[in-house]
Amino acid sequence: MTVHSRPAPAVVLGQNQYGKAECHVVRITRDGATHHIKDLDVSIALSGDLEEVHLSGSNANCLPTDTMKNTVYAFAKQHGIESAERFGVLLARHFVTGQGPIKRARVRIAEHAWERNDGGGRAGAAAGHSFVRKGQETRLAQVTFDGERWQVVSGLKDLVVLNSANSEFWGYIKDEYTTLEETWDRVLATEVSARWRFGWTGEPRPEPAWERSYQQVRADILRAFAETYSLSLQQTLYEMGARVIAGSDEVAEIDEVRFSLPNKHHFLVDLKPFGLENDTADSAVYHAADRPYGLIEATVLREGAEAGIPLDLTNL
Repeated sequence: MTVHSRPAPAVVLGQNQYGKAECHVVRITRDGATHHIKDLDVSIALSGDLEEVHLSGSNANCLPTDTMKNTVYAFAKQHGIESAERFGVLLARHFVTGQGPIKRARVRIAEHAWERNDGGGRAGAAAGHSFVRKGQETRLAQVTFDGERWQVVSGLKDLVVLNSANSEFWGYIKDEYTTLEETWDRVLATEVSARWRFGWTGEPRPEPAWERSYQQVRADILRAFAETYSLSLQQTLYEMGARVIAGSDEVAEIDEVRFSLPNKHHFLVDLKPFGLENDTADSAVYHAADRPYGLIEATVLREGAEAGIPLDLTNL
């Protein structure tokens, strides 16, 4: 019997990158008795002429990830941290222009906010140097540079919001498995995860005013959520995105915003077995369910712009 061996399959290296993840850097600036904190988690990914480190083990084109970590700390000291986006721009430019084999750098930053601890208004002078971690959203930024063009995507996550009125849900499809009752008075709550992409791609246009832009977008999202009489979370999402696009200006023009909004369901508790009415016109009691939950996701674009934010925000 003749045994035929199969030829070895041709194998090639695909997309690859490497870097240092979650470099936690805290910079404290002392302005006399008043101190300021910037608290960042910085993750770096580099790609370029890196085939040989995979194929032959040659490290000739490999910048150690420990060097990347050291660069983060050195840049925080040398350049300060004006904003997450600006810090990302400085790092991305350094890695691409400073290392020949590196052709593309991606810098992801999560910023953790602190606020002053005033001891309930009684801390006195200590309020200048005492802080408490904010229990609100985490600010995000991703800066990508290929030597010619920039892409900056800012964002936030963990921003929990709730409207106790002005929300309805009715008129939906019903089949044999539908048990949800229509409502004209419900709690609308979600945990906002949003990313927005700037039209800025590099010089000669000046960099956007990153700090001002972030505060503006955050305010637009919150105002749209509060002011929209909601017939669905999808409608509210669109109104938030439209407000962000319309609110951006020539200096910090935003072309695209993408949201991922879990519907944090609040169900009226049936209290009739205890002889109690649970009416929303009075002081209603709800069961706040954590799972399962509806998940509403969509992108809102400036007319004429093309989408560039990944559909899965876990990859950003």
